[in-house]
Amino acid sequence: MDIAAKLAILADAAKYDASCSSSGTEKRHSAGVKGGPARGIGSTEGAGICHSYAPDGRCISLLKILLTNACAFDCLYCVNRSSSNVARARFSVEEAVKLTLDFYRRNYIEGLFLSSGIIRSPDYTMEQVVRVAKALRVDHGFRGYIHLKTIPDASPELIAEAGLYADRLSINVELPSETSLKRLAPEKDLRAVRRSMGGLRSRIEEAKADKRAPRFAPAGQSTQMIIGADGSDDRAILGTSANLYGSYRLKRVYYSAFSPIPDASASLPLAAPPLMREHRLYQADWLMRFYGFSVGEITEAGGMLDLAVDPKLAWALRRRDRFPLDVQRASREELLRVPGLGKTVVDRILSARRFRALRVEDLRRMRAPVEKALPFIALADHRPSISLLDGPGLRERLAPRPRQMALAL
Repeated sequence: MDIAAKLAILADAAKYDASCSSSGTEKRHSAGVKGGPARGIGSTEGAGICHSYAPDGRCISLLKILLTNACAFDCLYCVNRSSSNVARARFSVEEAVKLTLDFYRRNYIEGLFLSSGIIRSPDYTMEQVVRVAKALRVDHGFRGYIHLKTIPDASPELIAEAGLYADRLSINVELPSETSLKRLAPEKDLRAVRRSMGGLRSRIEEAKADKRAPRFAPAGQSTQMIIGADGSDDRAILGTSANLYGSYRLKRVYYSAFSPIPDASASLPLAAPPLMREHRLYQADWLMRFYGFSVGEITEAGGMLDLAVDPKLAWALRRRDRFPLDVQRASREELLRVPGLGKTVVDRILSARRFRALRVEDLRRMRAPVEKALPFIALADHRPSISLLDGPGLRERLAPRPRQMALAL
């Protein structure tokens, strides 16, 4: 099988893994750095054909492939499970390295996301994955972004070596609960996943604390959960995420809506969950990480998030007794809970209100979405009426309008 045919199979097989953003790493480029090699290949700063977005808004592109889609495990939700009737392929280490370098030189990519099905043993598979990253870094001076998917049952030594060459490492927990994992992926061990996460956290923190220590996964670690393959509700999913963030200092939990697969087990749902559910989970995750919301606050109305409105607006509509908020006197934490006000706008408000009483036009100049925020705030020239804030029509007024999808011709 030629490399183009392999690429078609192994790039398609990798599309189900959502955890491939290239944010948070250190800056490197081919011109070299003081005290390091004079020249190299690749960059974590450039721009190419972009597929992902970093938190700073920069578009980045990654070659996202599996080393092989052959797998000894038979996880029921996975299209690459051992019993699946799909075409199989495998890159050699040399092919994966050459493909990455060729794509980079053509300005197609800025980095590599590499995962693999498990072949022979977890240690053998992890060794092959590490060899690709090592060859890129050591033999070819590649300084672009590398994200490696690690194998939880692989030896700690191999996972530690992976961190020397990768910007980010990830280990998928796959499902929100251990009960679901045992039922749908009996060969996987959640305790092994958590042990590996704990080991990575220790090594990452040690490398950051000691400036003389070798670099180790400077962009941290992440994980992924499949949404809708089991009966877990959004409260359980967010509870698992909160635990992972707190216990292992993850940079990111990715949510991937379950996609029905050919010849699926009867244990799996027949239909995919709404993509809006995945979107709302990402919004709720953002509120937990950056806006001070707890899982209990986000899901206090029930186990599932409201698909019609975003989680912050849903919370504010349930807590109308806390509003309207006086923008001139409210704390930063209170302002961050106002629908429509993000961190940048709140910081602008805190800076501007020291010099004058803020008006509606001031918020417009700050590029705040005033139509969404006005029912919940009081300004020098605006105070929402009680009938508006407590009225039954506020939710309908603020909910996004349905849009007709365009037909691409």
